[in-house]
Amino acid sequence: MPRVMSTRFTTLRLTTLTLAALAIVVAATAAQAQYRHRYSREREPKQVERAAPPVPLDKRDQVVAAPAAFAGKPYWLALAQCGGVYFKLNRLYTDVAAHARVVKPDPKLNAEYTKKLNDAIDTATAFLDGAARFLMDDRGIERDDAVLIYDGQSRAAGDRAKTIDEGLAAARSCPALYAACQQAHAKECSAPLSPTS
Repeated sequence: MPRVMSTRFTTLRLTTLTLAALAIVVAATAAQAQYRHRYSREREPKQVERAAPPVPLDKRDQVVAAPAAFAGKPYWLALAQCGGVYFKLNRLYTDVAAHARVVKPDPKLNAEYTKKLNDAIDTATAFLDGAARFLMDDRGIERDDAVLIYDGQSRAAGDRAKTIDEGLAAARSCPALYAACQQAHAKECSAPLSPTS
């Protein structure tokens, strides 16, 4: 009987040592993977902002005579860039409104930013519709093709604004651009602008 007990004891001890060794190997592997992940993240180059695709200019494009910030640019490009900024403002306002609605409920803040996000998307739509109309009229293309032309420029302009303040600063001269467009080209810039703050 002592021999059987000795075998059980040896088997139990061997099993315990095997499990302990396995646990050490698993822990070491996990630690090494975590180290590699952390180290590789630190060594990765910072994500560079995507540059907007080159602007496909055309001699048929009507150019902005005023205001100064957009002078000499094709109307479609200036309108698309402003539309992109307002679209980004809509996304930034949406984040604040969602936080005020779900994370830390604040009905007053939610109502304020919900109004701002709706105004921003209405304004973005007016600018982007104007850009599409200019491309359609000046170049004689379909709306889908016009959107493909202005989309990259619009996104790039919006992506440069990381905060609400940056977005508002980027959009500062856009209402004057739209007012000048309404006076000179009432057909292309026919939508009323929502007041944005």
